[in-house]
Amino acid sequence: MRAIILNLSAWIVLPFMDTIAKYLSSELSFLQITWARYFFTVFWTLPFMFFFFREYLKFTDSPKLQILRGITLLSANFCFFYSISIISMAKALTLAFIAPLVTTALSPIILKEKVGIKRWVAVIVGFLGTLVVIRPGFLEFNLATIAALGTGFLYGIYLIITRKLHSTDNPLLTLLLTGIVGAIISSFIVPFVWVNPTNIQWLWLGIMGIFACLGHILLIYSLKYADASKLAPFGYFEIVTNIILGYYVFKDFPDIWTFVGLLIIVSSGVFIFRNEVLLFKNYK
Repeated sequence: MRAIILNLSAWIVLPFMDTIAKYLSSELSFLQITWARYFFTVFWTLPFMFFFFREYLKFTDSPKLQILRGITLLSANFCFFYSISIISMAKALTLAFIAPLVTTALSPIILKEKVGIKRWVAVIVGFLGTLVVIRPGFLEFNLATIAALGTGFLYGIYLIITRKLHSTDNPLLTLLLTGIVGAIISSFIVPFVWVNPTNIQWLWLGIMGIFACLGHILLIYSLKYADASKLAPFGYFEIVTNIILGYYVFKDFPDIWTFVGLLIIVSSGVFIFRNEVLLFKNYK
């Protein structure tokens, strides 16, 4: 129960970060907002680890994987923050939910894992769910929609890299290094789009970093009490907070087709996770 509470708390917290990013995107570039997300994540995470988990502040055993993980998540954040600056958070997140499907599709290639026919069917059904949301030919298929799908694709790769790192580095160290990689790389990009934030904007950017830091720490702590495969389906709860915040802050509410597509994608993702748990139990 403790693991579920911590995990759900993370998915309640993280959409607040997205809401602030969308709110600021009308005045600041999504590139600058992404830079701030990483800068302030490191700003808050480093003191937390120094005072409470100093023993984990060491050099990684997998530097190449850590850098690749950081680049992948940074790219996913670029795509997502751009997409929510144009389309609703609910639609962008729904399309980004293809991540588990991408992970399953790429697992045989990257992780050399066996994927059965049932999980392949789930991947195909999940892809059809994205078509329901997009409705090509009925709605304008714009760059923001592509960016949202790109978020899911990149996050799927990010999940695969995270699996590889799970057995080598401590999750808190991984969180800090991911933030450092993102902050360094985005610092080379942000000068080209830099706009001096007002004091209020700096405050919001700092708070955004707190939500990012807190959300990921809650996720890490939840994994201390339960396996990732058992907690993964709870990640879909994020859409609930997302829809509520989108409606009250931006007056955005998903249409019926977005809900239908979301149901298809979530059902496919949960089916995949359940099969992974069963396969793991049989393997043991």
